[in-house]
Amino acid sequence: MTPAARAALGRAKARLDGLDLYPRPVRMRFVRLVTAPWLFRLPWFRRFDGYTMWDLILVRAPVEAASDDLVCHELCHTWQMQHRPLRMPISYLLRGYERNPYELEARRAAALTSGSNPSHSSTGTRG
Repeated sequence: MTPAARAALGRAKARLDGLDLYPRPVRMRFVRLVTAPWLFRLPWFRRFDGYTMWDLILVRAPVEAASDDLVCHELCHTWQMQHRPLRMPISYLLRGYERNPYELEARRAAALTSGSNPSHSSTGTRG
């Protein structure tokens, strides 16, 4: 993992550590942040700027250009899956995306810990 990815994840973890969403803080041992523009060219993924698969966070833009809010939002998904490894991803199949409680929680976590206006979208486009 690049130094820029490590730094971005460190900033996101520091933000999430200030929240009390789960009994244990997010564990970073296996978390990776990677730029994967090819993924976001696929039809299903075009609407996202970031996508999390347990400990792997993929972003559309180069890691250096990914917003801290996006990385925080996606790391929150990692945290959610560390505590609810099956329930969280299955919830998207059962409840969809827009009103999914895990998606709303990740948006809230990024907004609450953002240094900018908390009323703006925390991840740019869908994340």
